[in-house]
Amino acid sequence: MPVCREHGLGLFPWSPIGQGVLTGRYAKAYAFPEGSRAAYRGGIYAERITPAGIDVGTRFVALAKEAGIPPIQLAVLWVKDQPGITAPIVGPRTLGHLEDYPPVGDMRLSQDLRRACDELVPPGTMMVNFHNSAGWGAQSRPLGVADRG
Repeated sequence: MPVCREHGLGLFPWSPIGQGVLTGRYAKAYAFPEGSRAAYRGGIYAERITPAGIDVGTRFVALAKEAGIPPIQLAVLWVKDQPGITAPIVGPRTLGHLEDYPPVGDMRLSQDLRRACDELVPPGTMMVNFHNSAGWGAQSRPLGVADRG
């Protein structure tokens, strides 16, 4: 993100709700609710549901409730209001899910709430290797290490 901001490039991050983890969809890392992507698709979708992610998701849901914001809206708001983000890419499965997103466009993340979210997942870190769990995205070296030749 810092490189993109430095060069005036915007970002379109996908899955701001972390496959539902940040909404409290999953209570346990290896017992998936019926109808969830982890349950019906398995594979990389199931691998992304980890104990560390569940822990953060549980604390994130509590933070959202304390702030009076539905967890799905707080997750999208947290992503949307990051510097350099053009817009988060969402993937609702139902009309009910879709209806949660439009109000976020008019919302702004307070500094206190941003700090609280950032304490759960500090900027530049991750709780789950969500993006590189697919075979086509797997990396053989740490992110940011370029080949020198």
